[in-house]
Amino acid sequence: MLEIGNTLVSLDLAERFFCCDINACLGQCCIEGDAGAPITEAERDSIDSLLPVVEPLLLPSAKERIAEAGTSYVDEEGDLVTQIVDGRNCVFTCYAPGGICQCALECKHSEGLTGGFRKPASCALYPVRLTEYESFTAVNYHRWDICRPAEKNGKRLGIRLYQFLRGPLTEHFGEEWYAELCEACEAYLAEYGH
Repeated sequence: MLEIGNTLVSLDLAERFFCCDINACLGQCCIEGDAGAPITEAERDSIDSLLPVVEPLLLPSAKERIAEAGTSYVDEEGDLVTQIVDGRNCVFTCYAPGGICQCALECKHSEGLTGGFRKPASCALYPVRLTEYESFTAVNYHRWDICRPAEKNGKRLGIRLYQFLRGPLTEHFGEEWYAELCEACEAYLAEYGH
């Protein structure tokens, strides 16, 4: 583990290669799993306020689900998560040609229509997952079979996980934290040669 401020960062961020290959995986992380994306209450409030903006992109079943039960719920583990429909889709999933999953929130963000909100941090940071403890935050790599193309692509391109997630990690933890992470990862790799 690497200790950066009040976080403990898995060595996987330094050791693992990773770069999403959306044409290979088709964005399955938006539609696989047994619950929606973890969100904070503040993110839920932002998402709720953006419903009129993103609604035109949503699947009919997603619109119905949101009308019935809202944009989020508390799952079996006690986490606030986005609603899912059809037994798999996050309610904010929309599809590009070729069946590639996209996030309606992120699509509207790219058009400059969301007031700066891109998507939940758990989605932006994926495949990294954060676990909050009383005195620190654990920063871990969530390994999933659907991300094998991203691991192969990262290795081919020479991009480590911490490098791939530069933007989201910086946005979440700040420039100073990310610079310290880079320094720690580079020192670790130089010493242990992974």
